[in-house]
Amino acid sequence: MNRALLILLLFAACFASCKKGFDAVAEERSQAVIDDGIIQDYINSNNLRSQVVQVDSIDVPTGIYCIVSAPGTGNDLYTNSTRITVNYTAKILTTGKIFGQSNNFKPTFALGETLRAWKLSIPLIKKGGKIRILSPSRYAYGPYAQDSLGLPKNSVCDFEVELLDVTN
Repeated sequence: MNRALLILLLFAACFASCKKGFDAVAEERSQAVIDDGIIQDYINSNNLRSQVVQVDSIDVPTGIYCIVSAPGTGNDLYTNSTRITVNYTAKILTTGKIFGQSNNFKPTFALGETLRAWKLSIPLIKKGGKIRILSPSRYAYGPYAQDSLGLPKNSVCDFEVELLDVTN
């Protein structure tokens, strides 16, 4: 009996001393509100409201906004294995700091290997098209700093992408 009481007291002490741990979902939701505010402020302060299109994922708004400056041509169908060759510039939206660009190198990726913002936005254009993607951090690099790029965690990104080629 004393042993059972001791075990119960031990469990009660353990549970009483537990603190609420890190809640990743709450953290992501909180960051989403911040990111969405940054993007909305940018769109409004730069008079882009009439040019932007919000990207949906299965009829759910993502918080990604795009400006298609050239739609391109063709009737390409996109899958995760579609190969895209691009010319791009990647900036931090809040500072304008460039953290990546293709320069003279024209990389080719499988669409499924790219950032979620690109996976959802690139299909809005065809070969020869140009698109600007304003992406919340959750669809770019998320809560992970990219030290080699000089990109802080939770960075809202601004990508300018020219689609040079599409191969299925």
